[in-house]
Amino acid sequence: MPPTPSLTPHLQAVGTAVPDHDIHDAFAGWARARLPANEARLFDRMAARAGIDHRWSVLPAGGSPVAPGGFYGGDTAPGTAARMAIYADAAPALALRAVRALTDRVAPGRITHLVVASCTGFVAPGIDQIIARALGLPADVERLLIGFMGCYAAVAALRSARHIVAADPGARVLVVTVELSTLHLQPATELEPLLAQLQFGDGAAAALVAAEPRGLALGRPFALALPDSEALIRWSITDAGFAMHLSGEVPGRIAAALADPGFRAGALGGVDPAAVDGWAVHAGGRSILDAVAGALALAPHALDASRAVLRDHGNMSSATLMFVLARILAGPRVDQGVALAFGPGLAAEGMGFASA
Repeated sequence: MPPTPSLTPHLQAVGTAVPDHDIHDAFAGWARARLPANEARLFDRMAARAGIDHRWSVLPAGGSPVAPGGFYGGDTAPGTAARMAIYADAAPALALRAVRALTDRVAPGRITHLVVASCTGFVAPGIDQIIARALGLPADVERLLIGFMGCYAAVAALRSARHIVAADPGARVLVVTVELSTLHLQPATELEPLLAQLQFGDGAAAALVAAEPRGLALGRPFALALPDSEALIRWSITDAGFAMHLSGEVPGRIAAALADPGFRAGALGGVDPAAVDGWAVHAGGRSILDAVAGALALAPHALDASRAVLRDHGNMSSATLMFVLARILAGPRVDQGVALAFGPGLAAEGMGFASA
């Protein structure tokens, strides 16, 4: 059933931000050059079908980051310390740009809680504290930092905000997701990891969750893990950044799971896909979106918002779903929506929503 606006916390508005440097073509060219000729041709075909035109990076301007003299232009891969030094400055700065975009859409009022999700870096004091100080939030603001969950961390952040407002209707929760995925390029020479790295870009989003019936009413959250799938998505901390393993089996496993009525009911919170008129699916890649659309027999344009985010920004990990929700908010009314994301586990997490 659609959430009841009078009883349900609301996602009031979403602001988004990306860096200024489009690195998609440069990174694609770098990856292609690392492959033998026959695999390079296959890479070109798959890259052309990826549904991505742009990906944005915080890495410094003044040339390609993979060119000589660029961040990745040396003989050895940058160490984790060098990558985290950039994260410590650039992640809060990009997050604050997203907050400014949010305040252009809604007056946030007195923020009582700050929930921040980020899995592409670590710094202490945390970026939640850095953001809170930069915004001049009161010293007693309650903070929650969600780290290293991956692509479905936006659901965890919104779910936490929903629980806070449900428990305290006077709460006003600022939710921020910020990811700098391009800080973790790895010097792979195999096709699968290079194609996986082709998906990722940088981005940040900020949202306000409060009790006023505006924006999207947030329904009941849901979560479900696929059995025997923990090896399909892995995110390891190494001496040269964070190494992502994204198996080519992921789309097929998602499709098979969603085709099973029992798993589908749990993964969608019991909602009948035929009753859904608004889909906010994490744009983890074209093959994942195709798998969801096929398994659920969705209409041709059901995932347009997700595909547009993928085209314009690539996969920004936890920030991606927030970008999709921003497009949903700007579109037609939704009577029964579902937000859905996949990540390490392999797990599906999400929640229902409806226009206020």
